[in-house]
Amino acid sequence: MDETMTLAVEFTGGLELLFSNQRKHKVTIPSKDEAGQPANVAFLILWLCENLIKDSRKEMFLLDDSVRPGILVLINDADWELEGEEKYELQSKDEVVFVSTLHGG
Repeated sequence: MDETMTLAVEFTGGLELLFSNQRKHKVTIPSKDEAGQPANVAFLILWLCENLIKDSRKEMFLLDDSVRPGILVLINDADWELEGEEKYELQSKDEVVFVSTLHGG
């Protein structure tokens, strides 16, 4: 099995500001987490915080090792609640979209 997998990750609704003002990213992540388990969305979220966020305001994205309330997560265009949320095991070429539904003003 491959050691890594490539995913399409997108940030919208203002989240892209935390990720170098770039909405779409192609990321290559390890296919297994530190415990040797298949990489899941929880692993991806922490990986993004460690490797992709350039902004110091990680708390705008992360709360208690998951995405903040108010951030909608889509896996291959389906709400992650239908896919098992952070337990969903990622597959190569999956598309994960993070959409902030919170707007200041």
